[in-house]
Amino acid sequence: MAQRERQRGSRQRSNKGGGLKAIASALLGGIGEMARSIGSEDDDLDAVDLLKAQHRYVDKLFGEIQKANGPRKAAAFRELADMLAIHATIEEKIFYPSVKTAATADLLGESVEEHLAMKRTLADLMEMDADDEAFDASLKVLEEQVTHHAKQEEERKLFPLVRAEKDADFMAALAGEMIALMVALNQRGNPRAAVPSETSAPAPI
Repeated sequence: MAQRERQRGSRQRSNKGGGLKAIASALLGGIGEMARSIGSEDDDLDAVDLLKAQHRYVDKLFGEIQKANGPRKAAAFRELADMLAIHATIEEKIFYPSVKTAATADLLGESVEEHLAMKRTLADLMEMDADDEAFDASLKVLEEQVTHHAKQEEERKLFPLVRAEKDADFMAALAGEMIALMVALNQRGNPRAAVPSETSAPAPI
């Protein structure tokens, strides 16, 4: 782990230049819109910026689902499910292991437990018709789970610790790894399909 951190820390700051443009051009649909929502002038994208942008875009999708019905509601939910699947994967595979220290270990353990609860709710929703009353009730549960995890646990507690411990070059290089995985997951298609198989235990970090 220490060697991996040294390798990332030695990468040039220029790695983050154009990061935003890379996401916007490489990813399609709503995920590309999420990237552009960070701001076209901001090419100094780091890992925390990327995750916060996803949080904001997920909030937007919850609002769209609640206002829609029929095919539009179902399509908005599929986009939300894909976004949440991608978000959880880049955190569990890249972000969490890379920022795990004595100071963050407990928060990261809580985070993967919260991911597990969200995945179970999301998997249940994927089995429902979007126009069913039960769907709306479960969607509300998912929104509460996501909001607590993103705002209370990550943005208020985890992210400040990470930024205090990791330098800008490390965080920029980490964003590049996360973007690459986002691209791969999106190009593979249907990221949400993996969620039901990830509901038995928390992801290892």
